[in-house]
Amino acid sequence: MTLTELKYIVAVAREKHFGHAAEACFVAQPTLSVAIKKLEDELGVPIFERGGSEISMTPLGSQIVAQAERVLEQTAAIREIAKQNKDPLTGQLRLGVIYTVAPYLLPQLVRNMIERVPQMPLVLQENFTVKLVEMLRQGELDAAIMAQPFPQQGLLVQPLYDEPFVVAMPSSHPWSNREKISSADLKNETMLLLGNGHCFRDQVLEVCPEMARFSTTGDGIARTFEGSSLETIRHMVASGIGITVLPKASVPDMQAQDGLLRYVPFEDPVPTRRVVIAWRKSFTRRPAIEAVRQAVLACDLHGVDLLTEAGVEEA
Repeated sequence: MTLTELKYIVAVAREKHFGHAAEACFVAQPTLSVAIKKLEDELGVPIFERGGSEISMTPLGSQIVAQAERVLEQTAAIREIAKQNKDPLTGQLRLGVIYTVAPYLLPQLVRNMIERVPQMPLVLQENFTVKLVEMLRQGELDAAIMAQPFPQQGLLVQPLYDEPFVVAMPSSHPWSNREKISSADLKNETMLLLGNGHCFRDQVLEVCPEMARFSTTGDGIARTFEGSSLETIRHMVASGIGITVLPKASVPDMQAQDGLLRYVPFEDPVPTRRVVIAWRKSFTRRPAIEAVRQAVLACDLHGVDLLTEAGVEEA
């Protein structure tokens, strides 16, 4: 049994597909398949059910994969222990960022990091929250910038900023001259939302109760459309298809009166999300986390409330 084989079975369990798992591990599919078959032969039990289009785990396989994840996490911890006597600000830092934060934070963050700690390059990964949490647990990432809430995984987190939401609409919309909008007003509108898997979609539905209620019953919202990114949705709104809710940092100028879009803030209580940086308890390069946090706090993010005094919490 090797760590590589354990890494392979964890990848297949995550991707539910041998080909996709091989791509994620940067190996050929036959190499991965042979290694997994070798491990199953050694253990004398099947780990995966191979029938059908999607790979699933056997009941015993689920236990084996869970233990493999713990072994890989502890292996990563051993590597971190070996680095304790080295400079924690030297060497790459693998940082994950959720899709709805990355485009608006990373350009400034990367520039700040190059200026402050050029000896610690960032290796960046954009993904969904659930994926980033899993990659953190498995030691594939050192830290991740995400929005709360996310699954309780025994991670350490430190808040970075609170970000309000705003309503985006076509400039021709009847609300375009309003000063504030209530979340209850959205229930009769054609809404454009991110697709399933995006935590921002869930946050919008959670903090706008009327949207959540009517979107599930179908009685209120006339139609809903799903987009793959905030920028895709922004262009759809500009074309007059409907309205949407955006995080404030994605809006360059709330007062812009030219172009095809108008942005209007919510009435109090304003819906917000809290953006945090998370890392494993076993990760020992705490100064590296602090360097990233300080670089984030130095970014000029539109309309967010920076949490400069926030302490470390357990999630």
